[in-house]
Amino acid sequence: MAEVQVQEKGGKGGKVRSKKQNTRVDMTPMVDLGFLLITFFMFTTTFSKPNVMDLGLPAKPKENTPKPPPTEIKLSNSISLLLGKDNKVFWHQQDNTSLTDQNLNETTYDREGIRKVIEQAKANAADKTKFTVIIKPTDDAVYKNFVDILDEMAITKSEQYGVTDVKPWEQAIYNKKVGNSGAPVAPATK
Repeated sequence: MAEVQVQEKGGKGGKVRSKKQNTRVDMTPMVDLGFLLITFFMFTTTFSKPNVMDLGLPAKPKENTPKPPPTEIKLSNSISLLLGKDNKVFWHQQDNTSLTDQNLNETTYDREGIRKVIEQAKANAADKTKFTVIIKPTDDAVYKNFVDILDEMAITKSEQYGVTDVKPWEQAIYNKKVGNSGAPVAPATK
């Protein structure tokens, strides 16, 4: 603990002076206490656990189970959204024979744009319980736009939606609409 060391000076008489005492504090118990506290807090704290999003995947079908027929979605109960380049989104409710660049409509990602389009399509659906939004990102789309569309699905309470590839006939109309030739351009030679 603490020690008091007294030094005595031998000398002749004279004035009586008080003796100066040199004190020295032993820090060993304080260091031990510090390490005990650090050890205690390290063992009692819970480390942050990584947040993992649960994916509800369907069960793997058994081998002898017959395959269900492909799901057919009626055009009157669906809307197709094509996510394009430069933060553009296009929508249609047409099949491959009736889709043209005139009825491939363009809108924006704000509440007056895609949200209003989805709500109107849902209101005009033949069977509102089976209304489906089909999201088709093009190769030009960015991830932020995809997240924005998924946010719109939550805002508009569209519970049935799917993500799929752009069909070749849709890609051709999209390329015509945005001005892409669809094929790489060869550099000009002299």
